[in-house]
Amino acid sequence: KVQHADILSRIRTDLEILHGLAERAESYIDELRPYQPSAIVREFERILNRELDFLREMRHLERFRTAFSRDPRVSFPKPYPELCTAKVLTMDRLKGVSFGELPRRLAPEDANQLARDGARVFLEMIFRDGFYHADPHPGNLVLLPQGAIGILDAGMVGQLPPTLRDDLTDLLFAIGSGDPGEMVAILTRLSQPSSVPDPGAFAADVADFLSYYQGVPLNRLDISAALNEIVELVRRHHLILPTGIALLLRVLVVLEGTARLLKPDFRLNEIIDPFRQRLLAERFSPWRQWKRLRDVLKDYQNLMARLPAQVRDIMQKAQAGRIEVQLEHHHLEPSVNRLVLGVITAAMILGSSILWAQQAPPTLWGVSVIGLLGMFASVLSGVRLIRAIWRSRSFEG
Repeated sequence: KVQHADILSRIRTDLEILHGLAERAESYIDELRPYQPSAIVREFERILNRELDFLREMRHLERFRTAFSRDPRVSFPKPYPELCTAKVLTMDRLKGVSFGELPRRLAPEDANQLARDGARVFLEMIFRDGFYHADPHPGNLVLLPQGAIGILDAGMVGQLPPTLRDDLTDLLFAIGSGDPGEMVAILTRLSQPSSVPDPGAFAADVADFLSYYQGVPLNRLDISAALNEIVELVRRHHLILPTGIALLLRVLVVLEGTARLLKPDFRLNEIIDPFRQRLLAERFSPWRQWKRLRDVLKDYQNLMARLPAQVRDIMQKAQAGRIEVQLEHHHLEPSVNRLVLGVITAAMILGSSILWAQQAPPTLWGVSVIGLLGMFASVLSGVRLIRAIWRSRSFEG
């Protein structure tokens, strides 16, 4: 696998265009700003740069081969490190039939079994190892002569830390149990920013989503459709899923689509239940509980080691009068502006009334000109303030 000579310059040009478009979209299109187009392009650039480093792909292949060394169902190309560089990847060639061509060559029962085996391999990568091939489209999967599944192109991979694995398990349980409060808490915890612009509407949409799946057991749940709806729900409320979760959701949807080439009615829920049970057993296993307790004790140990020095610093700053309090407000500018305008309007009305009553010169037909002008300006200012409050519908705070 040899990298094209001019690919870096072409990709840099394309990325510069994407960065420019993202910055303009973020600056001029309010509807796109919550989705952080610039951040998306930066993440896209990071993934592309990793895929262009063939030494990284070589290490991915070695890691996959180690993880599945005793599994006869799957095979990864063997790399040759002494013949690899950042731009040249030398590995075994896997000769087989692409999954895209298999439906015309296999009997239906063989195709069904192959779809289930392939999906199991990817689910083991995700839920067992937390390190998975992130591009399971038909062109990257081949059926080898000995019946094993060959997996190609390990440039794009994903990692699922134990904490994210637990959150994903909780999400599946929340869907299966129909608990909107739990699902709102999980999605809010996972997403950026961590606050929802309209919590009431978000909770209502989550409850509506769960009502459709109410009473459906996890082993009959349409995982692909449910995950797609979750992504759309999160996007509609201007939340952003972390890269790890977003990539995993994409992989699961693509994986199910690839399996359906072999078995049109295939659903991931057919084989995901054993992995769900394994995750549940691992979470409550004595070893996992001991590990959590050990981590908590370690955190407390670090806290107690740093606490005396931190308390001493606070006391020294207090004695020296250098304690600072920083306040951060959000969207208070309109309210503050209205408050200032209201105070100014009240002061102008009071001052103008006094000038009018005292007939302060200069006068016109016995009326103070300055008082009259002040009163006119006060009326205009008051009308503007009332219109601003009316448009914001904020009479009730």
